[in-house]
Amino acid sequence: MAGVTETPGAQERFRRICAGVVGVLPDPLERLVAPSMVGFCLVNGVTFAVDLLLLTLLIDALRLPLWLGITVAYGTAFTLSFLLNRWLNFDPERPVGVQVVLFVAVVVVNYAAIVLGVTQGLAAAGTPYQLARLAAGVCEAVFMYCAMRWVVFGRLGAPAA
Repeated sequence: MAGVTETPGAQERFRRICAGVVGVLPDPLERLVAPSMVGFCLVNGVTFAVDLLLLTLLIDALRLPLWLGITVAYGTAFTLSFLLNRWLNFDPERPVGVQVVLFVAVVVVNYAAIVLGVTQGLAAAGTPYQLARLAAGVCEAVFMYCAMRWVVFGRLGAPAA
């Protein structure tokens, strides 16, 4: 219709914000940082906060064992991360079945090696569990972004945004 401007959806607004953030970065960073990296940081910042909040509630309020609290909180957060990254950050047109299988494989490796291993290891060494989980989260962020960008949501032979 003439004179009617379509309002961009949440996905388009989110992607514009991410591209805008990249656009104001200094030149060397602007060339290195993809908008999907900014989007990943935003989405996973929120889901990591959900993870830590749930972990604290499960451990301090419900008195679950640490390994179970980590598992439940992480399972909730990784599901939310997949859904939000698929919807807002990466290409949602690709077949979801393949993405889910790849994502689950990546999450299993990440969970065993980084989330549970690093968190439990640091906690056993005397680090408060929230700080141990935060340290593991830094390692997890690098691994998960690379895996999601190039494995889970990537296409062979095509550059990922």
